[in-house]
Amino acid sequence: MIYKKDANFPYPILTNTTTAYMNPYFSLDVRLEENTNAYRFLLDYEVGSTFINNLIQKNQATVIFIIQSKDTRFVKLTPNQSYIDIEKSRISLNKRTSIQLQIQTNEEIGFTNNDDLTSFYEPFKNEIMLSKNKLLGFSNVVIFEGSIQQPLVLFEKKLNENLTSDIKVELGTETIILHYKKAEFQFNGMRNSRNFNTPYLYIGLQKALQNFVSECGRDEGAVDLTHCDVPETGLDYKLYNLMVKKMITEISNENIDEVISLISEKMIEKYSMAVRELDQNGD
Repeated sequence: MIYKKDANFPYPILTNTTTAYMNPYFSLDVRLEENTNAYRFLLDYEVGSTFINNLIQKNQATVIFIIQSKDTRFVKLTPNQSYIDIEKSRISLNKRTSIQLQIQTNEEIGFTNNDDLTSFYEPFKNEIMLSKNKLLGFSNVVIFEGSIQQPLVLFEKKLNENLTSDIKVELGTETIILHYKKAEFQFNGMRNSRNFNTPYLYIGLQKALQNFVSECGRDEGAVDLTHCDVPETGLDYKLYNLMVKKMITEISNENIDEVISLISEKMIEKYSMAVRELDQNGD
């Protein structure tokens, strides 16, 4: 099982967001190489607990590589192992693939000497005993989005003369699709034609983000991007990555216009300049 958000345990767990450890990080980065026969996953990870690192080096605990695509595979790593090879016949990366590292005990472990815990646990940490195969920590999740064909494309434009409206905005599986009834509505051939399409792009983004809040906010009207599950659908996944890249931490029905302003690279300003230029040139 891959943990995509904090889970409750009856004892301290090391994660990137835990309040149980003084240095709460268990970070993972993965690079992918491949040849004809196999994938090679190059692992760069760091465990922020000396206590747990010592357990790994003494073989009292093991780092486990978990990869989840169509199926889920578990591979135990040796201490300091930096990569893992998996034959292509045993795994498919055509679908979304999630990777996480977890650390499990190999024997009964007491926490008496765990000086990495916060002071809250000091009075009773000598009472914490974990049996074999108990979870000690889990990393962030690294995702390979194999199913997205065009990861940087957010919009598609299509012409449909049979539309019963002048324009129609449709949310596809990976893109926001703008259907135009007439070719001239796209301003093709005009200078700054993309900027003249801004009103349509804005409507499309607004509709897509409203849907994002509805789907990912579970009807709560807001999404905390720092703690929510990574979206499963291609379009929501693109929007999620775009917002995180722009350091947006929350989106709600109340701040959608503010979010559009932050992710759209001065869309309205460019539109305004294009219109002013058109007016000044008298075209």
